[in-house]
Amino acid sequence: MKRDQFRRPDHANETFIMTTVVGSYPKPKWLHRVRDLWEDEESDFDDENWDEATDDAARVITDEHERAGLDVLVDGEVRRNEMVEFFAHRIEGYEFNGPVKVWGHNYFDKPSVTREVAYDESWLVDEYEFAAELTDRPVKVPITGPYTLANWSFNEAYETEEELVYDLADLVNEEIEKLVDAGARYIQIDEPALATTPDDHAIVGEALERIAEDIHEDVYLGLHVCYGDYSRIYPEILDYPVDEYDLELANGDYEQLDVFTDHEFTGNLALGVTDVHVAEVESVAEIKENIKKGLEVVPADRLTISPDCGLKLLPRDVAYGKMANMVQAAREIEAEIDRGEIEVSRTPASAD
Repeated sequence: MKRDQFRRPDHANETFIMTTVVGSYPKPKWLHRVRDLWEDEESDFDDENWDEATDDAARVITDEHERAGLDVLVDGEVRRNEMVEFFAHRIEGYEFNGPVKVWGHNYFDKPSVTREVAYDESWLVDEYEFAAELTDRPVKVPITGPYTLANWSFNEAYETEEELVYDLADLVNEEIEKLVDAGARYIQIDEPALATTPDDHAIVGEALERIAEDIHEDVYLGLHVCYGDYSRIYPEILDYPVDEYDLELANGDYEQLDVFTDHEFTGNLALGVTDVHVAEVESVAEIKENIKKGLEVVPADRLTISPDCGLKLLPRDVAYGKMANMVQAAREIEAEIDRGEIEVSRTPASAD
């Protein structure tokens, strides 16, 4: 199985439940102050200083992920601000005209597509290569998907949003090719807009076909979808050309779990087992019960666990505690499965 490449040689148990995070992580407080300096036109804090600061932050966060025991790390997306804005600044064809009010007193710097989008320089290769040099563990690369990039922008250039989505998908494919050449093997496409606009699931499927076209056979491609009614897109999403579906279920107390048990789940499942909206660290015992809910959907050898979504809005000590307890819970469940204390099915061996 592709996911076996992420199992460490010293993994203690026969059973392997992969542990990772969705992507974002609380930035060190000093980095926020540094960003203010960098964005201040009157400051002499230049790009070189900013790069050094974000490198230092990536070192800190990668180390925290490693100390927590995660099997697959992320650098916490320390160089990114918002998931659309970061990429829009790097894709030709996007422009910014100021923040837009989205809810309450919250504003979002919503970009506009004013001409045909095009690929210029790599978006994430430097970020990936730096993180990969910090650790001997695999590093996952989250990328905002083309549907969310289009849906959360103003379209002023294309006749339809669908056309924009497909052009963006081609650009994502190009970026993935460069990431794979740099050594990346775990790519996650983030499509939070999908669950809120489920009638477009076919458009997302076609976009993913374009993204997955001709990528290296060892690349493990995940899809993260959060915050919505999964019954409106499942089981249709099982036809997507991805290896893993990363789903947010802990925040809803697993009320939607039966959506995935009523129809056989044929992919690999990355299950949210800690709630990123709660600034308290779940106990190991509680997380173990959540992991068992995942085992109702897929066998252990097709289960990955992670927080529900990005951790960036939590206090850092809480985020770290959630990760550490999650890893301990996974290792304890694995050992209990090995000892026969938990009965689970296993994926049949391939005929190959």
